[in-house]
Amino acid sequence: MNNHVILVTEDDAPVRNLIVTTLKTHEYRYLTAKNGAEAILAASSHNPDVVFLDLGLPDMDGVEVIRQIRSWSNVPIIVISARSDDADKIEALDAGADDYLTKPFSVEELLARLRVTIRRLTLMNADNGGERSVYANGKLTIDYSAGVAFLDGEELKLTSMEYKLLCLLARNTGKVLTHTYITQNIWGRTWENDVASLRVFMTTLRKKIESGPDQPKYIQTHVGIGYRMLKVD
Repeated sequence: MNNHVILVTEDDAPVRNLIVTTLKTHEYRYLTAKNGAEAILAASSHNPDVVFLDLGLPDMDGVEVIRQIRSWSNVPIIVISARSDDADKIEALDAGADDYLTKPFSVEELLARLRVTIRRLTLMNADNGGERSVYANGKLTIDYSAGVAFLDGEELKLTSMEYKLLCLLARNTGKVLTHTYITQNIWGRTWENDVASLRVFMTTLRKKIESGPDQPKYIQTHVGIGYRMLKVD
């Protein structure tokens, strides 16, 4: 039996049953929720390892569910939605989702994305358990063991994805990291949509650590290539 618990939030019974059957077949433990209120309650009560979330819920929009969960938890959230417009994807990712799977989807892709998410979660927990140092760069500090970052002594309210990006850049300060390198390390793959998602996450991260968009102090963009964490005296 797989020890990871997956919260499945889906009001469409056939889709929910498909996901649950897939998880059961591959020996994942799971919880189910049929609306946003049930999802928020289950996430707070049972502390799942991963959340599958539909956006079109009967009581509230899934993006609002993401925002509420993100106010107190960094649990990985994989959106599974029929909304395929880039604007919908960006809104969900900007709110704090970690991945976006468009319906209809294949069972193989669903499982692949779940494996990548769990592998990333396992590696992050291992890093936090074995790395006790504190990163310091100008007024920016990262306490790897605690999993938190600070700017000028104030704790930054980062989503799980923003924190992962910040740590990846920090561990490679001074190096230009390509889009491919970053997406491979964050999502475990490189697809065209991942680069667009990366830009969204980088924009939200910069808003939290930079004084202004036209005067980057920490994260430098290399157009068409990637990003670099600058060393600040």
